[in-house]
Amino acid sequence: MTVQRIVGIETEYGILQNGNPRANPMLMSSQVVTAYRAISSNARGRARWDYQDEDPLNDARGFHLPRASAHPSMLTDDPSLPAPSGNEMILAKGTRAQNLARPRVEAYDDPGAANAILTNGARLYVDHAHPEYSSPEVTTPRDAVIWDVAGERVMLEASRQLAQTMGLDLQLYKNNTDSKGSSYGTHENYLVDRDVPFSTLVAILTPFFVTRQVFTGSGRVGLGTHGQLPGFQLSQRADFIEALVGLETTMRRPIINTRDEPHTDRVRWRRLHVIIGDANLLEPTTYLKIGTTYLVLWAAERLAEHHDLAARFSALELRDPVADVSTVSRDLSCSVELELRSGKRLSAIAIQREYLGVVTELLSRAKNDDPVAEQTDDVLARWANILNALESDPMSCARQVEWVAKYRLLESMRRRSNLEWDHPKLAMMDIQWSDVRPERSLYRKLVAAGAVDTIAEESEIQSAVTHPPTDTRAYFRGEAMAHYAGSIVGASWDSVIFDVPESPNLQRIPMLDPWRGTQKHVGQLFDAHPHNPATFLQALLGQK
Repeated sequence: MTVQRIVGIETEYGILQNGNPRANPMLMSSQVVTAYRAISSNARGRARWDYQDEDPLNDARGFHLPRASAHPSMLTDDPSLPAPSGNEMILAKGTRAQNLARPRVEAYDDPGAANAILTNGARLYVDHAHPEYSSPEVTTPRDAVIWDVAGERVMLEASRQLAQTMGLDLQLYKNNTDSKGSSYGTHENYLVDRDVPFSTLVAILTPFFVTRQVFTGSGRVGLGTHGQLPGFQLSQRADFIEALVGLETTMRRPIINTRDEPHTDRVRWRRLHVIIGDANLLEPTTYLKIGTTYLVLWAAERLAEHHDLAARFSALELRDPVADVSTVSRDLSCSVELELRSGKRLSAIAIQREYLGVVTELLSRAKNDDPVAEQTDDVLARWANILNALESDPMSCARQVEWVAKYRLLESMRRRSNLEWDHPKLAMMDIQWSDVRPERSLYRKLVAAGAVDTIAEESEIQSAVTHPPTDTRAYFRGEAMAHYAGSIVGASWDSVIFDVPESPNLQRIPMLDPWRGTQKHVGQLFDAHPHNPATFLQALLGQK
């Protein structure tokens, strides 16, 4: 059994207009999306987001929150768009497509819709008054880094386009808080075997998420939701976590989010929607964040067959995990011990070592056909090395751990200028760290100076801005937008809707299997029909 799984990262970017503190964030965010549409290769596209398979109020604990009881911020679907229905046609073995008896594109037209489906398979849109880049589905931690950094370049190009064409100085930040009481998310998504009980995932993942901050935090100036207390902490999100489990993402934010919206075949998979993580710029931090979580989830899927290892995970249950999130975040020494339900006390590093030990032992027992074995070994080695280095001297990790890199830079400024941690200059530098403009970003200055490590090659990032991964359904979505943008009226993670003159109806191609629609499956069809969506669909639907 391979350790590979489908992964994606969604990032809401902070936004402001220089010189205009009262600028409308919804309008600014819409301008960012519209600007990028104007310069991207799908500029002529008219595609709306297809909400048919979205249900943000379905809870993994076994119930559905009534719409009338939901806070407006929880409604990420669009009830105003009627759901398509009709007869189905074959897409690929095991999946089917709908031939929609539906009025033509007018049903999808909405000039005010700030949404773009990109040729790299990603989605760029406005979410909760922030421009959000949702990466395409990938299958490895390294690819997660590449297409995540590609999102930074998308935002940079959009902001520069606005400056050139409209004279708007919109500043975008890849961070999670404005230090004025607001927090916005960076959400990880992992497909997990539906056979694993959700309660098992909660039990296994809670101590892991609480303690992984020691190497995944991006660092933050200020303590408290408003940064009202002086100091520096590991994580930008920690002070905004208020519950153990829950459906919410913008209030009473939980360690474990319960949204059960898989965007795929829900009989086979669930999508674990992780909201506790930080927005990371340092590539090794993103790589280790995704890679370790990826492996812990693989272990969770296997533990029913290994009771001794399951018991080791069970022994890590924390007595007060919600409070421990802040405890870990405020411990720059990474040495404070947390109380377990058993009464035993362990540091965050010791708990992470237990996870590493279980995963390593399980891999040694498993007979895996692992096409990414080299990355698996690399993640394990980095995981072990980082924990050892953090235990010995956290400041030695500045090349690989973002909070350490930021802290060292700001601490140097603080000492040199004799500043306290509540000085506005340090808060400004914290924000400036995450500026997407390389000429302004403190992080980018460290990259240029060779002071931090990177994972991806520049050529890979540039390619990922416009091209999709080749080994997931994102390939089909991205290539369809690249070849037939003018004929696509809707798309989502698990569908693409075509409107071709030769057909009286819209044609919805569902993609419930994220491992299909890859270059291997449909690459030759795009090559054979590069400009004719009608013949492409005929060939596609003729496949058995």
